[in-house]
Amino acid sequence: MEIVCIEKKAFDEICSHLSEFEDRLNRLCNLSQDFALKNWMDNQDVCKILRISKRTLQVYREKGLIPFARIKHKIFYKPDDIQRFIESNYHPIKNKRQ
Repeated sequence: MEIVCIEKKAFDEICSHLSEFEDRLNRLCNLSQDFALKNWMDNQDVCKILRISKRTLQVYREKGLIPFARIKHKIFYKPDDIQRFIESNYHPIKNKRQ
């Protein structure tokens, strides 16, 4: 094992820089978590995107076609889940050449 000695002033500077780095990293992590939470959509958002009624959306939930989260009486959807639902129901036009 090798022991390295440094001046107290240099050690304090290193600690200060590490502390600043930690603060920046924590702020970045918190921003990404906040951003992810802001992306969740409610019934109105999903109905508008899919151009369906609230009742149709309820049927999709009951059939397990769209994943959701319920907090008290409010329902939320992840944008990725809605995108996956749209893509899974995509039917391209078949070429009718003979």
